[in-house]
Amino acid sequence: MLHKTGTRAVEAEGLTTQQWAVLGALSRPEAEKGMSVGDLARYLMVSRQNLSGLISRMERDGHLTGTADGRDRRSRLITMTASGRKLWLHQATPKIHGYYEQVLENFSTDDVTHTLHYLLKLLDNMKRLDDASREAHEGEEG
Repeated sequence: MLHKTGTRAVEAEGLTTQQWAVLGALSRPEAEKGMSVGDLARYLMVSRQNLSGLISRMERDGHLTGTADGRDRRSRLITMTASGRKLWLHQATPKIHGYYEQVLENFSTDDVTHTLHYLLKLLDNMKRLDDASREAHEGEEG
């Protein structure tokens, strides 16, 4: 439902919720010089495989660019192009703010605070499960 309704909010800009997540991640000051595909995948909690296709489409559309990482030639640093920044700042962000205003309609400040608290607890539990699963898998290989 989040993907469907969120995509509707930004579809006039030619974006999906996954693309808005990528632009949002790359719009942060600490990502100004770019992020490796691996770091971006970890930040967004998605697989590198899914992210690679998404990045390719966004590069084709002129919103992202990838350059060789000076520290590791096998890695590429992904950054927003001027077109991507303009899309994010002037077109997508106002639509995203409007979307959140609509989905949080009738939520009090306390409701929002509690919802965020429980979502973060849920995320912590899922990360713990993922870490345990990864460790068990690595133990089987070793």
